Amino acid sequence: WKQWKKPKTKVRNLIKMGVPEDLAHIAGNSRRGYWFTTHTVAVNMAMTKDRLINSGFYDLATAYQSVHVNY
Repeated sequence: WKQWKKPKTKVRNLIKMGVPEDLAHIAGNSRRGYWFTTHTVAVNMAMTKDRLINSGFYDLATAYQSVHVNY
């Protein structure tokens, strides 16, 4: 989110990720900081757990359970 500098880029990328246009415009044109904006509905819809895992990020809960068998 922080790397997408311009609001136009934010809106375009959110729409590509399947967020409805109205929510994408609200989140993309927000003047709030990136830390606040990442906790909005639009960004949470775009960055789901499955999408992050497919992008190469680890699922920490699964990794923890594989290390600690008794958990």
